[in-house]
Amino acid sequence: MKYNLIIADDHKMFTDGLLSILQDAPELAVTLTAKNGSQVVKYLDINGANDIHLLITDLTMPEMNGIELNKFVKEKYPALKTLVVSMHIDGGMIDTLIRDNANGYVPKNAEKEELLEAIRTIINGENYFSPEIKRAYTEAMFANKKNNAISLTTREKEVLKLIAEENTTQEIADKLFLSKHTIESYRKNLISKLEVKNLAGLTKQAIKMGLLDS
Repeated sequence: MKYNLIIADDHKMFTDGLLSILQDAPELAVTLTAKNGSQVVKYLDINGANDIHLLITDLTMPEMNGIELNKFVKEKYPALKTLVVSMHIDGGMIDTLIRDNANGYVPKNAEKEELLEAIRTIINGENYFSPEIKRAYTEAMFANKKNNAISLTTREKEVLKLIAEENTTQEIADKLFLSKHTIESYRKNLISKLEVKNLAGLTKQAIKMGLLDS
């Protein structure tokens, strides 16, 4: 059986390289090569997507980028599979694409074998995200989770900054016009909230959070 592909990429060198790779896969045929998402949309509006098995798209393209194209395709032609091939390995972008039901993502410097494996895996009904992409996604999600977990009030940030600047409890109380007892409560809460053991740990966290940059 023949499987029909659309390639959307504004770099002719990459498109030519991909066409060359696909020559080693006789079951794969390229129906359209487009320079941006708008050209793909136009083609699908006229011809529909029933005969297309996979859309391979870059992310950065003029007029309509890969994220917008993937979103459009998945909303209007949910059965059409999509594979992103891009130099950009950004956790936030990967998250957006996963939320918008992209079926795969491989970096542009992937080996020929991996690219063909990704295409065949997706055509056969499974998703394919290369190890490099999975790692970037996991790291981004972990960082987000940690940042969301550590949400401090303005007052807590002020206290943390003053602790990191080596002010005593009394000095902090005087500067913020609060009681010594209140500052001690803040300090205990911060140690618990930031999951550190002592004031040195609080200082490290303050540096990590960029509170001492200003």
